[in-house]
Amino acid sequence: MSFSLGQNFRLTVYGQSHAKAIGVVIDGLPAGLDFPYAAIQTALERRRPGKKVWSTSRNETDLFEVKAGIVDGKTCGAPLCLEIRNQDMQSKDYAQHHYLPRPSHADYPAFIKYEGHHDIRGGGHFSGRMTAPIVMAGSIARYLLETSDIQIYSHIHSIAGIKDRLVDFAQPDFKALSELVNKEFAVIDDLQGQAMKEAILAAKEDKDSVGGQIEVIVDGLPVGIGQPLYDSCEAKLAHAMFGIPATRGVEFGTGFAGANLRGSQHNDPYYLDNNLMVKTLTNHHGGIIGGLTTGMPLIMRVAIKPTSSIGQPQASVNLDKQVNQELTIEGRHDPCIVPRVVPVIEAMTAICLLDLMMMDGQWPTISTKN
Repeated sequence: MSFSLGQNFRLTVYGQSHAKAIGVVIDGLPAGLDFPYAAIQTALERRRPGKKVWSTSRNETDLFEVKAGIVDGKTCGAPLCLEIRNQDMQSKDYAQHHYLPRPSHADYPAFIKYEGHHDIRGGGHFSGRMTAPIVMAGSIARYLLETSDIQIYSHIHSIAGIKDRLVDFAQPDFKALSELVNKEFAVIDDLQGQAMKEAILAAKEDKDSVGGQIEVIVDGLPVGIGQPLYDSCEAKLAHAMFGIPATRGVEFGTGFAGANLRGSQHNDPYYLDNNLMVKTLTNHHGGIIGGLTTGMPLIMRVAIKPTSSIGQPQASVNLDKQVNQELTIEGRHDPCIVPRVVPVIEAMTAICLLDLMMMDGQWPTISTKN
């Protein structure tokens, strides 16, 4: 199913942006695991719309409900079902787009594929709203990874070409990275963050939008996680990241810039550290070689496009009348979705890494006993 992800830690999302509810069904969890209510709600709050001037004014509380799979605060072995009721919908804003597709949205190919039966309201199942179930599932995966001392960090690498402080790939400042989860705007350098905010507000004033990049750093992964060729660590992560609406590119380590280097510059020399652990002096490979983790920090960047819904008049085609027609998009939209995508990227990273570890028989070291 195209709405399912994972082989061992397996999830299926359901719902649409303006449906009565959205949610996720998770299979593969053993009975007796503590259920991390607070961690899930905290992550949802980081992603939630309607909080800041640089996000959409759609105001969803995003309070989730457990529909199945939990008894007395622990998993019971049955599939886990978590749901969020949609509340603040304005479906009338989307009526014109059934036959008048919005540029850079899925409206036109969906109209052809589903013969006009797709849900146009809020983008239907193509909407970024569908990332909320991913955050719920990812919060559980992250909780389990942390029991094995695997930590996931992320920050806004750039917005509108304005870059945050660069991370040392070989020796990241984990103290600074650990503080990002408590920031309303996830940047290391707050001055650069302020410049990003100003760029977002300038685009909003122009009825336009901007995009950017999110960088993920994972610490504590054991050596050898991944299943080459097609279930390699990069393949799993890239596949999942492109399942997040608005993703336009994924790179690891030095990424595309590595194509401009010589091998002598790009190669990462090995050495033994003080604990006789094999490390590399540099980390151009981003913690993955041959599809397998190397024990160095995993470094991944995800490019997020400018929000497609902008307030400026744009050219389109009336599919009913078969004529060119100008449109102006109504409704409430983010001038930049990058800040709200940060917890989504973290969640998807956790889902993929937990599934890979389970494939390798490395279930996180967690006790299910009272």
